[in-house]
Amino acid sequence: MKRTEIASLGEFGLIDHLTKDINLVNQSSRRGVGDDAAVIDNNGKQTLVTTDLLLEGIHFDLIYVPLKHLGYKAAIVNFSDIYAMNGKPKQITVSLGISKRFSVEAIEDLYAGIRLACEIHDVDIVGGDTVSSLTGLTISITCVGVADEQEITYRNGANDTDLICVSGDLGAAYMGLQLLEREKSVYDGKGDFQPDFAGKEYILERQLKPEARKDIVQMLSENGIKPTSMIDISDGLSSDMLHICKQSNVGCRIFEDKIPIDYQTALMAETFNMNVTTAALNGGEDYELLFTVPLTMHSEIENLSGIHLIGHTTKPELGNYLVTRDGQEMELTAQGWDQLSR
Repeated sequence: MKRTEIASLGEFGLIDHLTKDINLVNQSSRRGVGDDAAVIDNNGKQTLVTTDLLLEGIHFDLIYVPLKHLGYKAAIVNFSDIYAMNGKPKQITVSLGISKRFSVEAIEDLYAGIRLACEIHDVDIVGGDTVSSLTGLTISITCVGVADEQEITYRNGANDTDLICVSGDLGAAYMGLQLLEREKSVYDGKGDFQPDFAGKEYILERQLKPEARKDIVQMLSENGIKPTSMIDISDGLSSDMLHICKQSNVGCRIFEDKIPIDYQTALMAETFNMNVTTAALNGGEDYELLFTVPLTMHSEIENLSGIHLIGHTTKPELGNYLVTRDGQEMELTAQGWDQLSR
């Protein structure tokens, strides 16, 4: 029997392969696999459902990730998916796989982070499951949100000539991870080791304690702006932009000199002798919102704080490219986080 290695498909290729023949049979199932959250119709009010699975050694390293921060991040990444649909998170269930090396106090710390995230975003913990694990810590969180049907924003709504916008700045979480990994390698079990984090607090926080952009969703709503498409940047600007382009059947031009990058991010990239644009394009875990709006909304978007115009969509046959600072075009490729290709 033929054996196909999972790595040959990668994460998104495997998802496409497993779900390509799934047909939704319930009228209430409005949107299934392929967006940031599923959409279920409950008598006119739309229910959004998303889930995220985090595995020790794959998604986090407890040598440098505090459990409270881990709990906070595990909840936030789910809220971010709901916000990326232009919805509001309301409830979560939390399921844990726990090995014997963890104490009650350790799990209390993890839960303290989850509860803090829920308090900030007005989300209820309504259930879950806890089981024994032989392979470390596993965290699975499912988030339920709501949205009015006319307000939901999908990945497939972008049109030719739309403006491409992003919130915040990019690449900081990835550079924070590089810093943590460097200090871990230097530490190597030394009991009296003191990591060098002075002046690097911002990029560390972006990696260890990311924020879901509830404020951006609220600001867009208050200004009467509904994006034509939207996604949160979890896998990197390049990968996530290509998701929008594929599902909307458009091309894109992203301008390198318009990509927002924080000073600490640029400084750390220089320290590591890395190209900061590469970090911003492919790093991932920024959890900023990437969205498109009609060209006619240029002036409205330009006046909003924390929103950056980074490019525009094109006809699909024109392809997907990064326009460099010197005017050259480089094809965008999905080089972001893909755990199944490792």
